[in-house]
Amino acid sequence: MSRQFDICDLHDSPPSAALLGLNNASARETSLLTAERFDQLIRSAHIALFIPPAAALLIAFEDTDDYDGGHFLWFRGKPGRFLYIDRVVVAEEWRRHGLARMLYEDLFKRAIRLRHSRIVCEVNVPNPVSDKFHEALGFEEIGRATFDDGATTVRYLAAHLRPE
Repeated sequence: MSRQFDICDLHDSPPSAALLGLNNASARETSLLTAERFDQLIRSAHIALFIPPAAALLIAFEDTDDYDGGHFLWFRGKPGRFLYIDRVVVAEEWRRHGLARMLYEDLFKRAIRLRHSRIVCEVNVPNPVSDKFHEALGFEEIGRATFDDGATTVRYLAAHLRPE
């Protein structure tokens, strides 16, 4: 018997300590957040989704949102409107259940309703699982950047949307 998952809006319910813990368990891929910074990100983000109780989360910003993330600013320096996926995290015990795909598919539908033509994100290198996942969803590399004296490299990705 498969479990039914609901996607909820974090703007409608205050973020829980469990969701902050979910984010911070993947801090190497996302970033370590305090409760205050987590709340600020959610308030600033155009889209903030989660699958309860704390199975997965996705936070995305429109190109006009008030956000200071370095990768977001890289995309903002390029022409065109976009939705930027700042972070998507799935709890270890819920990986391989299709939750990230559910969140992305929901985001794609929202992006089309908002009249965006592309969704963008960055992926740490190397990350073959994430690369395969994003490629299957139509993302293509549009740039790279290296940080921390060469210790960290990211691939900048974009998926172009087609209205339904």
